[in-house]
Amino acid sequence: MWSLLPVLFFASQVYWAARLFRWGRRRVRKSLHLAVAAAGVLAIYAFFFAYTFGYFEKHTPTHLTAGEAFFTAPFDWWIAASVFSFLVAVLVSPLSLLRRPRKAIESPERRVFLERATNAAIASPFVLGAYGLLYGRLNLETTAPRIRLARLPKALHGFRIAQLSDLHIGPFMPEEQIRQYAGMVNALKPDLIVLTGDFVTFDPTTAPAVVRARAGLRAPLGVYGCLGNHDAWARVEDWLTAAFAQVGVRILRHQAVPINVPGGGFNLVGVDFQTRRPFGRSPVVGQFLQGVDRLMAPDRVNILLSHNPDTFDRAAEMGVDFSLAGHTHGGQAALEFISPEIAPSRLVTPYVSGHFEKPGGQLYVNRGIGTIGVPIRIGAPPEISVFELVV
Repeated sequence: MWSLLPVLFFASQVYWAARLFRWGRRRVRKSLHLAVAAAGVLAIYAFFFAYTFGYFEKHTPTHLTAGEAFFTAPFDWWIAASVFSFLVAVLVSPLSLLRRPRKAIESPERRVFLERATNAAIASPFVLGAYGLLYGRLNLETTAPRIRLARLPKALHGFRIAQLSDLHIGPFMPEEQIRQYAGMVNALKPDLIVLTGDFVTFDPTTAPAVVRARAGLRAPLGVYGCLGNHDAWARVEDWLTAAFAQVGVRILRHQAVPINVPGGGFNLVGVDFQTRRPFGRSPVVGQFLQGVDRLMAPDRVNILLSHNPDTFDRAAEMGVDFSLAGHTHGGQAALEFISPEIAPSRLVTPYVSGHFEKPGGQLYVNRGIGTIGVPIRIGAPPEISVFELVV
């Protein structure tokens, strides 16, 4: 499926180039002038393409630069909107022709109405994309789910865990903004803070900045985390583990730690990214959570930090009381206000965002605060979760 994306992108660009050329031909009478204008547009497009995809050999900045703001962001918006608009055009144009009765073809008013409706539908991805870029990705939501755990000691009733996930530090999730979110989490005064992976995206040189940005996190019972697939792809797992330890954040890599309060406690387990099918440079496991049974405490509530929510089925079978995950970004561009099934992440997992429960355990999938690919969020606002554990 993913191999079709370049084909889809190329087809969409040809479609829009043809539309732009037809528009220009109606307004520019001289062929020479039209050719010069077309060459200029092509040169600008080539520059934006090269800058966005790193052909100038630049490292990923951890602050919003002028180049990222004026070149990368607009071109990313164009890529996403033009591809989706092309898909809408493919779907809408034939349908509009099929729905025209013979008399409507002879009616100029009807023809104009249908053309305008079709053009509005084709233009809608550009409007939604602008919303997602300028507002949706910044519209942070703090959620406060109450998680009922039958085995929870009464001493832990009301225990609060804050979760942050999928930071993806970069120009559109800069160091200063991550530091701001860290301050917001501290202000919520949770008992424990957990981080569920994807601190970086692809560039390993961004790792020191994300550690600096997270250094201010504080909670009475500590700050713990696990690693995500992008941390593995950037090959910074060992570096992040050691660097975070120096600022008081413990990364659990197939490890468990007891969390104790007077009168009770629970067992916190963390694992590296788990996948059972080839996924980038991530190692493939034969079975999810292999060896985690040895980390569990049978006489205590077990809480699992696992970046990939697909481990939930196995975790529930093993009796893990509560799993916390990220990875999906809630779909990032999830049009669930139109239909619950419209979310790209549903192509790879049924656990896109929010709370899930099945015999043996519960899961919460955090939407994260960063983005990958295109810095756009639609219908999936960034999220800080603060769970209240109750008996």
